[in-house]
Amino acid sequence: MKEIIVIGGGLAGCEAAYQIAKRGIHVKLYEMKPIKFSPAHSNENMAEIVCSNSFKSNNLTNACGLLKEELRRLDSLLIRCADATKVPAGQALAVDREKFAEMVSAEIKANPNIEVINEEVSKIDDDKITIIATGPLTSDALSEEIARLTGSEKLFFYDAAAPIVSKESINMEKAFTADRYGKGESDYINCPMTKEEYEAFYNELINAEVVTLHNFEKGGLFEGCMPIEEMARRGSQTLTYGPLKPVGFDKKYYAVVQLRQDNAEDTLYNMVGFQTNLKFGEQARVFKMIPALENAEFIKYGVMHRNTYINSSELLDNTYNLKGTNIYFAGQISGVEGYVESIASGLVAALNAVQKINEEAPITFHAETVIGALANYISTPNKDFQPMNANFGILNCDRKIKNKIEKYEYLANRSLNHF
Repeated sequence: MKEIIVIGGGLAGCEAAYQIAKRGIHVKLYEMKPIKFSPAHSNENMAEIVCSNSFKSNNLTNACGLLKEELRRLDSLLIRCADATKVPAGQALAVDREKFAEMVSAEIKANPNIEVINEEVSKIDDDKITIIATGPLTSDALSEEIARLTGSEKLFFYDAAAPIVSKESINMEKAFTADRYGKGESDYINCPMTKEEYEAFYNELINAEVVTLHNFEKGGLFEGCMPIEEMARRGSQTLTYGPLKPVGFDKKYYAVVQLRQDNAEDTLYNMVGFQTNLKFGEQARVFKMIPALENAEFIKYGVMHRNTYINSSELLDNTYNLKGTNIYFAGQISGVEGYVESIASGLVAALNAVQKINEEAPITFHAETVIGALANYISTPNKDFQPMNANFGILNCDRKIKNKIEKYEYLANRSLNHF
């Protein structure tokens, strides 16, 4: 019996297992939960989302939106589950995280070609075709094994999650529902501040106490998920040009904090852009200085944790294969950054693991598609390699188009023609 091993039941691992199984090959899917949890996980289901519940924009003129459409056309299980458990979020695809994880887990466990094994893996059999999709919080034991396989020291960056507040605790007399420039369905709750209110908030934010990192967590910060207090320390106006920018609303507002729906019942809201490493008590104290959140009930405080990834630009090819081996990597450990990007890497790795076990030629996606460009980016030598989100910057445009939206529409149409 042909068999492929997948290690990790997160977004990438579940997508990989599904893609392999649907092609008639038996999968041994190893997931250490609920026997052991990482520092950031608490849900026994697979495909647990620990940071934002947003899969980003659905618009084809957004690279992540285009990537989702590519994945839909490739029968992605995870994107199908995300579409089925979505909650209102304007032009973005946001999910009810509990229902999403439940649906993915049910699909995986019901598949006769997938055998779920709940135990921690610490050793890799180099002779067996294996996909390592253990995520950014790979256990220490497996991290050491990966270091042995790659012959390279692991790299790591930090990911920070934003707080979640109960909707009923938001003072709607000091907030309003709207989307910037009047676009969308007014799904966001907006919490405005005057200049005086913002300056008081800012001063407390940059002086608030942060959690002391463990020695194994000390290192650089990933620009794509910068803690808000670190961002604020770059200058008093950094936030008003970033996550608290008031553009698209009434000009009387000096800063605006946006809250995004986090569950289908519309009872929980995520503080957009407020990833933080502040101590829990400090989060409550400082964030309640935002007028609309003066009585906020924090259902979940923001946290910051270690994310591990390999130097894929030197180690992997554009099929996510560890060059010259039977090993594939998928998810954030492979050097992609983001939910949808992780799903895409799991799909590509799975297709090629199947090709390998069937002794057929590898499958690569065209460089004019987001899924292909992302695979090319993480596998291209780069001495300053950092994890990469889907973006139009990694796609070459063969036409000179000045209008940005027209350019993105052209790139999207060109990409989808390849499918």
